[in-house]
Amino acid sequence: MAQSSSEAPARPVSEGGSHTSLPEGGHGPGWSKVPQVTALFWGVKVLTTGMGETASDYLGRTLGPIPAGSLGLAGLVALLILQFRSTRYRPWIYWSAIVMVSVFGTMAADVVHVVAGIPYTVSVIAFSIGLAAILTAWYASEGTLSIHSIRTRRRETFYWATVLATFALGTAVGDLTAGTLRWGYLPSGLLFTALIAVPALSGRFLGLNAVAAFWWAYVLTRPLGASFADWMGVSTSRGGLGWGTGPVTLTLIVPIALLVGYLAISHKDSPAEQPAHGYPAA
Repeated sequence: MAQSSSEAPARPVSEGGSHTSLPEGGHGPGWSKVPQVTALFWGVKVLTTGMGETASDYLGRTLGPIPAGSLGLAGLVALLILQFRSTRYRPWIYWSAIVMVSVFGTMAADVVHVVAGIPYTVSVIAFSIGLAAILTAWYASEGTLSIHSIRTRRRETFYWATVLATFALGTAVGDLTAGTLRWGYLPSGLLFTALIAVPALSGRFLGLNAVAAFWWAYVLTRPLGASFADWMGVSTSRGGLGWGTGPVTLTLIVPIALLVGYLAISHKDSPAEQPAHGYPAA
């Protein structure tokens, strides 16, 4: 879907009591700041989770935990600033921000375990509570958790806080199954492949709310992609293929860049315009 290239004067928009200033041309109350959920959305999402896992591991071993964490945080802040300043969904900015969330989310979960010495079981519980708290606050404030209504600064803030929490939680869950429970990376990947089908099937056949199904699947994409990426990257002595985290990271960058480039050109995932007061339920 083509976007307007011109920027019109901004006007105040009120949405559920939240006031913000949005341009009349390219982005307004009828446009969401996040992409439509398509098969390509899930494909790119899983690839970014895998790349974030191996990139984090590579940077941590090469630079050390503190320099790597500082670099990851700086990259995350820079991309989120670009995302928040953008007046509409732009694939390169959005997915670059997702990549940095993946990298830093992995670092955050690893620091909690490696540096602070907190077991992954405790991390999973803590991150689950944190995610539930963010979602509860989001719903109490906005009356919806739909990603199709990210049209105010406050909703966008809730959205990215939720995304960061899901990455941290997913990282801890993946490390719990592969490491603490000693199931290994490939079996963990196969497990999460099966589990991610549950919300889709529940939504289709059991009437699970679409928003709940989305966030359930969103959390699972993290350990799914990370488990397979770790399996490819770690040594054969640890049950992997021994390709190395650096090469796996570079290998995953290629399809991510190609798919995001395709989305930027084709506009296949451009958000559909909705009436100003007719926000979709899911």
